[in-house]
Amino acid sequence: MAARKESGNGTNSHTDLGALTGLRSGKRSFYPEYVRSAERLEYAVQALDRISRALVRTVEGPRSLVEAVVRAAAEHLQADWLLLAIADGALRAARPRFLLLCNGDLIDDEAGLPPEVGEHLDAVRSRPWEVEWEPSGPGWVRAPMTLDGEPVGGIVGWPGSEVSVADTDLAILRVLANQAAVALHNSFLFHAAVQLRGRTEQLSEAAAKQARDLAARNAELQETQRRLVEAMQRQALDDERHRIARELHDTVTQYVLSAGMTIEVCRSELEAMGPEAARVAERLAPARGATQQAVERLRAAIYALHHSAEEPPGSLPVLLQQLSTVHLPSDLKVEVRVEGTPAPLPPEAENSILRLTGEALFNTVAHAHASRSLVHLVYKADHLRLTVSDDGTGDPAQLRRSLHLSSAADLAGRHRGLVNMAARARELGGTLSIRRSRMGGISLQLRVPLPSPTSSEVTM
Repeated sequence: MAARKESGNGTNSHTDLGALTGLRSGKRSFYPEYVRSAERLEYAVQALDRISRALVRTVEGPRSLVEAVVRAAAEHLQADWLLLAIADGALRAARPRFLLLCNGDLIDDEAGLPPEVGEHLDAVRSRPWEVEWEPSGPGWVRAPMTLDGEPVGGIVGWPGSEVSVADTDLAILRVLANQAAVALHNSFLFHAAVQLRGRTEQLSEAAAKQARDLAARNAELQETQRRLVEAMQRQALDDERHRIARELHDTVTQYVLSAGMTIEVCRSELEAMGPEAARVAERLAPARGATQQAVERLRAAIYALHHSAEEPPGSLPVLLQQLSTVHLPSDLKVEVRVEGTPAPLPPEAENSILRLTGEALFNTVAHAHASRSLVHLVYKADHLRLTVSDDGTGDPAQLRRSLHLSSAADLAGRHRGLVNMAARARELGGTLSIRRSRMGGISLQLRVPLPSPTSSEVTM
């Protein structure tokens, strides 16, 4: 290399390139200095080539990079041994923390270090700043490793006996060490980015799986809610059937049976009163048969109401149509009409409307002496209107007075059906009115506000 061994505190990165390539000679003989400068330049180019070959190993990981730098530096110095070490607390993620090339072997275990190498390792680890101001000593050379102007380690080597170390060689070692520091830092960032990308992909896959699981559970929840609504709707119809069956059994059937028994008693008494009365008694025979037939029909209707087949639930119009068939055992003919686009309501609201309609139809059957009834359901933009009309003999004014008195105190228990319907209307936030029907009887009208699509969301 150079003809003499130079020592000193070293130079910064700006003067390193000058030391590598510049020609500084004040001697009279220019040619010998030129030859020495050309030799240093050739070694510098070879060293830079080693540096470039070392740095391309960065993507292989920190270990491969450190090995390449150590081998490049050792080859340049033809060193018996060469050590690269990182200071304590610097480049925390870099591994290995030191690497020694000795007799062709790479050592990263302190137990295998020669004693003299251990002293240099301790100096680089604990006092990395000393490497910069003490670059050489008897038989050894040092080069600092810096990152952003801070000492983070160094290279220590024992050059071969035929090698004379010059400033250019120290500059090459500094370039190798500094580039190794930058490459180690970038390698850590690169592998951290790779790990982060892998972690991100894992998190993304986990999030996607969680989203799929959540969607599946949400679908199960919606299906459960749908079945619950169906069960509530079916229960509303069943309750209405059972209530009507109880009313028929406890009142109407008993009245018909009493009437039949009264007719039979009268027939027996008339037959005992003589021929003229007997002829009158014969006229009562059809009435007795009619009462017996009525009782049989009532019993059949009660059985049908208690043992109705499963009916598929549906929207409010469908449920009203199903409810209208509950009252068919009487002579009342019920028609259901729907206007507008059906809007979904909460299940509790639909059940209340369904029960209110059933109460109104039962009152029509029991008290109005009507032959026809119309259930008219109208959907408007902001409200729902339900009207139950009949052609019976009811008086709307009398019913309004009865509702008013029953709401205050109904000691006899009569007209509780009207009170219950009015209470349901208030619970729905609506109103209940009683008017004269165009069909001639009673027109009971329920008006209920519809929920705003923007203020509430109802799942059916």
